Amino acid sequence: MIDFNPLALFQTKGKIKKAYREAKISYLNRIRLAVGMFYFGMGLSFATWASRIPDIKTALHLTEGDLGSILFALPMGQLLIMPFSGKMVTKFGSHRILILSLIMYVLCLANLGLATTALQLSLGLFLFGLFGNLANIAVNTQGVYTEVLFRKTIMSSFHGMWSFAGFTGALVGLGMLALKLSPLHHFLIVAGVVLIMIAFNFKFLIKAKEKIKVKSEKKKLFVKPDSALIWLGVIGFCSMASEGVMFDWSGVYFKDIVKAPGPLVILGYTSFMIMMASGRFLGDGLINKFGRERVMQISGVMISAGLFTAVFLPYLIPCTIAFMAVGLGVATIVPTVYSMAGKNPTVPPGEALTIVSSVSFLGFLMGPPVIGHIAETFGLQFSFAFIGIFGVLIAFMVSKIRIAS
Repeated sequence: MIDFNPLALFQTKGKIKKAYREAKISYLNRIRLAVGMFYFGMGLSFATWASRIPDIKTALHLTEGDLGSILFALPMGQLLIMPFSGKMVTKFGSHRILILSLIMYVLCLANLGLATTALQLSLGLFLFGLFGNLANIAVNTQGVYTEVLFRKTIMSSFHGMWSFAGFTGALVGLGMLALKLSPLHHFLIVAGVVLIMIAFNFKFLIKAKEKIKVKSEKKKLFVKPDSALIWLGVIGFCSMASEGVMFDWSGVYFKDIVKAPGPLVILGYTSFMIMMASGRFLGDGLINKFGRERVMQISGVMISAGLFTAVFLPYLIPCTIAFMAVGLGVATIVPTVYSMAGKNPTVPPGEALTIVSSVSFLGFLMGPPVIGHIAETFGLQFSFAFIGIFGVLIAFMVSKIRIAS
């Protein structure tokens, strides 16, 4: 049985050396910077791939259906390694796995630029997903260790670094298009930058031994989960499906539907990433001021409004504004869902996050490939309108969460 729960692997209190706990704040800040740069490197690598999807689609003469099928390879790689990622991090140490997997991740990125056939691209994406998931487990484990050292919540800032890297990757992609560089040269440059970043920061990763728990009692295979957690999982699914579609299909939408000229083809992706990153850095303040339910409802409405605007006004300026609205909409939903799940009064935090993150993550994995097949049959605008319904569902389901919890 495949374990879809990366978050459960992060709920750990590994044995961190005493020297780290007694270190000066300046050294702790250097550790935090190093871990943040690994998040940044992962986000930059993924954004680099996403920014050149339209060019690769054109170069390989792929239809929307072809691209949708090929995109399935990435989640397949992630799914294959999921049952083993946590065990590898536990056995060999998150710092070792993170260094190795991120190096392989950027090498796989460079190899994507070498693909000349659909089969080669599929194989490249499979490996890209495999090492990406392994790096994701390791880097989040490092994030948890860093939180332990600082004795305060700083995980959101790490995920903000990932989002900021997505924005940076989009800008770099815009520059590469303006310079008329091929995806291969673009990928090689970014891979080189990330490798240099690894070289300057790997020594500051936290070395910790994971506590391995021995199973003392058998648990029932099937237990009815708390209804509030199911609602939270579905909300997370809708949000992450919308986010995944924007990552993989926003560039194609601007190229094929909006008919954006030249380098402006990634303007939609760039605008989306800017607002998503900004929303994540500002989200805590908004929630404290207006409350979780209201912010989530407004966020759901913004997702739907943005996607429907892009469908009915497929022009450069309206679509750019629309994608900005989608970015703001998805920014705070998943972090809020995880926070609410961890505070569920009837289920331990680890088990609650297992349920919610498992359902949510499926949206990110399955959304983009499914959209490709819907677009093949009904058109890309119809597929975006279909995802637009998810935002309305989010706004509706928030009231169910309040009642259930």
